[in-house]
Amino acid sequence: MSDAFTVLWTHDTCRALRKAGREGKRPPVAYSGIHSSLPAWSGARAEDEVYALHVNRCVVYVVTRMRVIDMGQRDCCRTPGHGAWSMLGASGCGAKAVHVDATPVRFNIPIPGELLANLTWRNRRGQTRGLKHVVDGRLERSASLQGFYRLTPESAAALAEVVSSSVRSDQ
Repeated sequence: MSDAFTVLWTHDTCRALRKAGREGKRPPVAYSGIHSSLPAWSGARAEDEVYALHVNRCVVYVVTRMRVIDMGQRDCCRTPGHGAWSMLGASGCGAKAVHVDATPVRFNIPIPGELLANLTWRNRRGQTRGLKHVVDGRLERSASLQGFYRLTPESAAALAEVVSSSVRSDQ
């Protein structure tokens, strides 16, 4: 059974994506690292899903949903195609390419406030936790989102529905 994770993309990362014209395009790669400046995708395996989130003015957005293909170095890692996505962490300390099949990068898929208050993550020991600092459906501080965290199956299904609903409404 595959797992789902979240990773928080910073304002700098999202600004770089916009500036490079990556909105509406599908990233073929993301990066995992060993330094705190770049989340380590520890625990992720092929077929797992990763929801890249962004917080803007207390609203949490799903930027893209990435399905992990593999986490190994390939010949494609030396091509300009990966370089075009370097803002996702290619220059981070110990950066390793994570090949993904992703939805297009978007900045207009908000997580509804009532869902935000109920999202939960679980650690390897099975303990669960929710987000801290959610007030009236808005995230006042993003510290509890910073990192690479495993979602509970219920929260993963809820985020999948948010992404699927946005795709259906675009058609």
